[in-house]
Amino acid sequence: MEMTDFCADVPQSLRTRLAQSQPQHDPLYWRLAGQRVIDTDPRIRALLPAEPRAAAVLVPLVQGEQGTGILLTVRAAGLRHHANQISFPGGRIESGDADPAAAALREAQEEIGLQAVQTQVLGYLPDHVVFTGYRITPVVAWVGGALQLRHDPAEVADSFLLPLSVLLSGSHEVAAVRHLAGVQVPSRDIHYGDHRIWGATAGILMCLRQLLLDEELA
Repeated sequence: MEMTDFCADVPQSLRTRLAQSQPQHDPLYWRLAGQRVIDTDPRIRALLPAEPRAAAVLVPLVQGEQGTGILLTVRAAGLRHHANQISFPGGRIESGDADPAAAALREAQEEIGLQAVQTQVLGYLPDHVVFTGYRITPVVAWVGGALQLRHDPAEVADSFLLPLSVLLSGSHEVAAVRHLAGVQVPSRDIHYGDHRIWGATAGILMCLRQLLLDEELA
């Protein structure tokens, strides 16, 4: 199948691949920067929170002018954690949220003004843990209609679409190593224009690509 044809068929492709998926919070399936936590260096695992707080992010797929894209945000400079980084809209799951999808949709509306009525949840990707103490459930969704975003300047400085064709090609990936408490943490970043996507956001994108390319999500 041609890449352009595949991208045009993404909604149905994702419906098929994500059918029956549910949030999976078992530590056996947790990911760190896209890799299974149980397969990482024990010294790295020791740095992760023993009981991370539950969070959720929305992974919004949008039909843009140049084909299907993934909506990403640039976090505000004044944030305490992850300032200026590329992320998905999302945050902590609150007691009033029915499930991770409800939390992700609520956060997306608060951060970028994305309305739940134009968003169809397709399914879930494996949970990702981050060193700042959260276990993040990625909620994949298709966004219909024209985007009329309203950024909350306290949380979001900007937003942009990463073309799905860029993600699927793998041509913008760069191997990276980060150092935390004297331990080397290998990862893969995505460089797109002036944006450097790394950490949990890049890991979630890698999992999405695996799913779309029919690669096994171990």
